[in-house]
Amino acid sequence: MKLFNRYLRQHIFSSTLLVFSALIALFALLDLIHELGDLGTNYQLHHVLLYVLLKVPGHVYELFPIAALIGTLLALAQLVVHSEYTVMRASGVSANGMVFSLLQTGLIFVVLTFVFGEFVAPVSERAANQLRLKALKLVVAQQFRSGLWVKDEMSFVNVSQILPDSTLMGVKIYEFDPQQHLRAISFAKQGNYLKDNKWRLSDVVQTRFDASHTTVDSIAEANWYSVLNPDILSVLLVIPEQMSAWNLYTYTQHLRENNQKTLRHDLALWNKMVYPVAVMVMVMLALPFSQYQRRTGGISAKIFAGIMVGLGFHFLNKLFSHLGLLNDWPPLFSAAAPTVLFFAAAMAMMWWEERR
Repeated sequence: MKLFNRYLRQHIFSSTLLVFSALIALFALLDLIHELGDLGTNYQLHHVLLYVLLKVPGHVYELFPIAALIGTLLALAQLVVHSEYTVMRASGVSANGMVFSLLQTGLIFVVLTFVFGEFVAPVSERAANQLRLKALKLVVAQQFRSGLWVKDEMSFVNVSQILPDSTLMGVKIYEFDPQQHLRAISFAKQGNYLKDNKWRLSDVVQTRFDASHTTVDSIAEANWYSVLNPDILSVLLVIPEQMSAWNLYTYTQHLRENNQKTLRHDLALWNKMVYPVAVMVMVMLALPFSQYQRRTGGISAKIFAGIMVGLGFHFLNKLFSHLGLLNDWPPLFSAAAPTVLFFAAAMAMMWWEERR
């Protein structure tokens, strides 16, 4: 049995690695094409290549269920086509034994998915975004407990909170002259984006420092031109789906302590917990699916079917996440429902095949 497990595991690993190589190459090419449009004096080719390389771990994490499904399906399909699967079953390998072998392989994929999602992908995504911003010389930003700090030309901007619709709350603008002397401090209760890097600040209190005196003015509304825009803010801010599970947990606790809504972060946290299990479900789904297709087409048909099933799971997972946010569904239900549905489908297909 150990020899069989090793043989099956080797086939699945090699097939999954092949699938990953093709998918990662495709996504890296798309990233490269997208970034080539921003090539210039500061953003050079080596910046683009490094940025694309840093994006790879994030793609690996996202593609793990699809790659595991297609890779396992391809490996099992080859065994079926070459009659090796029939020989294995005739030599005493039961359906439960095959399932147990796939569970062992799936457990390894679960660990790898968790490692990429918790330790590798969040760090590489953050590094990729910072590299691009610095190379393009757009903004340089860092998040502290006091909020988000941004260098905007000759000014430093502190934003205490950014709402999901890109509304800025608690905006402080520290303006300096070319000699690095503080010229003015402006505090705005709220900032709303208009267009063309133009913001409208509300309830502004501005303190100006002149050579001989200081003046304080209160302004109901004021226009503010900045390199900041919603697109840059979405890059600077770490969205919940890209955060590690530990950071999500600690931040969710902070939101609860401040009586703030935590539904999106709770959903992202449960998705982080369920997503590795979904990889094992995809591995299990490949077993009955590969047998069911043995008389209806060759390996190419099985791969195409696997891609469709993998994409179906991906889109269903996104659909339940959005519906959960819109309808205030329990986060655990929204995160686990697609995985449970596909697990039930895998069990039903295995029962049907054994019954036949």
